Amino acid sequence: MENIEIRKVSGKKDLKKFIQFRYDLYRNDPYDVPYLYSDEVFTLSQDKNASFDVCEADYFMAYRDGKPVGRVAAIINHAANKRWENKIVRFGWFDFVDDVEVSKALLETVEKWGRERGMKEMIGPMGFVDTDREGMLIEGFKEYSTMYASYNYPYYPEHMEKIGGFVKDNDYVQSHVRVPEVVPEKFAKLAAMVEKRYNLKVHKLTRRELMKEGYGREVFNLLNITYNNLYGFSPLNERKVDQLVDQYIRIADLNLVSIIVDANENNKMVGFGITFPSLSDAMRKTRDGRLFPFGWYHLLKAIRKHNADTVDMLLIGVLPEYRAKGANALIFNDLIRQYQKYGFTWAEAMQQMETNDHMLGQWQYLESEQHRRLRCYKKNI
Repeated sequence: MENIEIRKVSGKKDLKKFIQFRYDLYRNDPYDVPYLYSDEVFTLSQDKNASFDVCEADYFMAYRDGKPVGRVAAIINHAANKRWENKIVRFGWFDFVDDVEVSKALLETVEKWGRERGMKEMIGPMGFVDTDREGMLIEGFKEYSTMYASYNYPYYPEHMEKIGGFVKDNDYVQSHVRVPEVVPEKFAKLAAMVEKRYNLKVHKLTRRELMKEGYGREVFNLLNITYNNLYGFSPLNERKVDQLVDQYIRIADLNLVSIIVDANENNKMVGFGITFPSLSDAMRKTRDGRLFPFGWYHLLKAIRKHNADTVDMLLIGVLPEYRAKGANALIFNDLIRQYQKYGFTWAEAMQQMETNDHMLGQWQYLESEQHRRLRCYKKNI
């Protein structure tokens, strides 16, 4: 690893270099969508991100001849390790030039950092918590990315093979779904039956309910329950929930948010679907994911004017006891009708575990294609 120097990120100036590295690396890639710069700063700042209530992390950059050539984050989520009774160090924000010596040096740095803290396994790419991006793209390199999912060059997984010692831990898949002109009969009939038999209803939230009456927080409390047994999950604490509500739910178009309530249980929330107009085209028009001077205009236009042809299905969750009752059909029946009103042609389903047959089975009733696959790797250390 001649001429490769690994430096620990220290202070705001270094953090800016850490974040900027990816924008510079992908500047000319036609399929990449820049991540929102302000989100990256927030997520990686220990004094801002509530994930640090349960996590510790350090960031590292690789340099050759004084020039940055790679970056990586070393993360321990203590809550997840306690929840799953393991000792895992995560690697994330893993980007590098096409040089195996660079990627190897970065991963060895995370491995050493984890061992020093008593960790026994190394897994990634992963973020602090489940709402961060996870996985390394291994299929679908010539498909447009989204700002919510990971994208990387084809040489990334090639490096993982060359470095050795890493094996597949989990795969995620993403589906591209055509919005039908007519709601599929399966969803329409099942939704009507569920509504009549179980007295479940679609509730369209108001802004006041979201921000003043606690419904925004309730969505993520429900997420904690519905996602509890998913890969690597650790519950979101109250401070993190409040941050997510403020960052995302506050600006959502509430027509594109579907809440399912049980009228027999005092309108208890039992399911949710959170979707956003695709911001991919808008983000490509920004300067390195920055909102100023003109980036805010493109994002606001995408959110409010619905000038995109695609809608991103970010989060869908239903309490376990209501899945068998068909509550999912109510969500899809409502959202498809909203998509039709807005003129969306496509829906992009966010990544789902390849073993999640219940959710993946929903797409059989629609014209869909699994077009991206992402992988988390693991290694004993």
